[in-house]
Amino acid sequence: MPSSTKRAEPAEDTARPPKRVRVDDAAEQSAPAADGGEPVKEVATGADGEMSEDEEEEAAYARKALVEPPKASDLYLDTINRAVLDFDFEKVCSVSLSNINIYGCLVCGKYFQGRGRNSYAFAHAIHDDHHVFINLETTKVYVLPDGYPVSDPSLEDIAFVLSPAFTPASISTLSTAAHLQRPSYDLSNKPYIPGYVGLNNIKRNDYMNVVIHSLLHVPPLRDHLLLSNYRGKEPELLKRFAGLAKKLWNPRLFKSQVSPHEFLQEVNRASAGKFSLEKQGDPVEFLGWLLNHLHKDMGGTKKKNSSVIFRTFQGEVRMETQQILVRPDTGTNEKPRFDIDREIKSTVSPFLFLAVDLPPPPLFQDSVEKNIIPQVSIQSVLAKYDGQKTQESAGHLRRFKCQRLPPYIILHFKRFTKNQFVEEKNPTIVNFPLRGLDFREYLDAPASHPPAVYDLIANVTHESAAGTTHDKESTVWKVHLRAGAGGGENERWFQIQDLIVEEIRKEMIVLGETILQIWERRSETSSPVNA
Repeated sequence: MPSSTKRAEPAEDTARPPKRVRVDDAAEQSAPAADGGEPVKEVATGADGEMSEDEEEEAAYARKALVEPPKASDLYLDTINRAVLDFDFEKVCSVSLSNINIYGCLVCGKYFQGRGRNSYAFAHAIHDDHHVFINLETTKVYVLPDGYPVSDPSLEDIAFVLSPAFTPASISTLSTAAHLQRPSYDLSNKPYIPGYVGLNNIKRNDYMNVVIHSLLHVPPLRDHLLLSNYRGKEPELLKRFAGLAKKLWNPRLFKSQVSPHEFLQEVNRASAGKFSLEKQGDPVEFLGWLLNHLHKDMGGTKKKNSSVIFRTFQGEVRMETQQILVRPDTGTNEKPRFDIDREIKSTVSPFLFLAVDLPPPPLFQDSVEKNIIPQVSIQSVLAKYDGQKTQESAGHLRRFKCQRLPPYIILHFKRFTKNQFVEEKNPTIVNFPLRGLDFREYLDAPASHPPAVYDLIANVTHESAAGTTHDKESTVWKVHLRAGAGGGENERWFQIQDLIVEEIRKEMIVLGETILQIWERRSETSSPVNA
């Protein structure tokens, strides 16, 4: 009998390799890999000596790999459907709504929690016969219900779409004409230019989309977010905004559009419902809230240059005020002016964007004048900051002058006015150059101050039916974005309205009702080009 038993063992070995091997304590801590690679190390356990389900699966597979390495034919990679993969939505389990330890099914695109035997992903693998899952945090791919990890070069594109990575070399040409000459292609072979892709308007969030586009085309902020690696305890809003920036500039998208759903969900939570997907809002209010929130999340303080937000957008303006006194020798139509003999209060305040007032449109118009849209030059409305033009407010005279200009100036054109009964929109068109706007006239600074010549990089416009305002359903927000730089053929402009991206002629940009603009300081080395 013993001899027959010994003769049966070799036959069993040749028929099927053993599923388990016995290892002693020393081998269990550091066993040599089957392919001569790195040793399989002991899996750490908790304080009570017990392992979680996922850790047990890892340990079991590590022992199995010693004698039975995985084969490509067993990995179900041919069932992956890239067309249904969409990593733009909030990463929560579709069953439990938990956001802890989430896996995405690479066959149907749904999200499930965990991959242990009692998890929703495990049940989905058995019931729906979908076997390939990716961890949305670590981008590791596993086959369920077997539980073994997959390392295959063909999955690298999925991991890059889920978590894009950039290097200083890869972002060095994003603001140059060379970026326009290398279009990318999505799964349907449709060309697109990274950074100039549509953002989905889920319900009424187009007013936030134009602000997102504008900020993510400011090179210092864009580069900071693209090179970031937020994996720790950073605020969730900052992590999601950086993730959205990486998706927008991703050169390997599966679809040539991006949904800001995940970021806007966090905006809704952080703002306590003030900025919602479901109702129209004011992009200027959203911009101010977002800049201050990002500044705080990046560890910024009240000191200047304490974050990339302050280094990029913060300047200083001086405001002088004086109380108005009615004097008997002044005429009835004479406007009050500063009296140098009386006290003038002067305060210097920081700013993140400059508010610009538009002249009121004429009240009484005949049939011909109603067809004429009033126009002003940008120099005339910026005269508010020349230190001479005065404003009356609450019995005081005020005048403004910039003390320090930031590398990027945000201008807000105050187009909407409210009273007790109605909100009105000023239809005045502002004429402005695309390049070479000189702010020196509005600056009170020493000669050592950097040049004050600026070029436009982003322009947000508002469109609506006549007589309506920005909180009505008929409103439309659009953004014009500069691609390339330097003027001439090296510079192109794109108009983006939700998912619609189209190139626009430079002459057409001035015709819209501008709400926001971002101007970039021209470097001393760049050659001046007339607008």
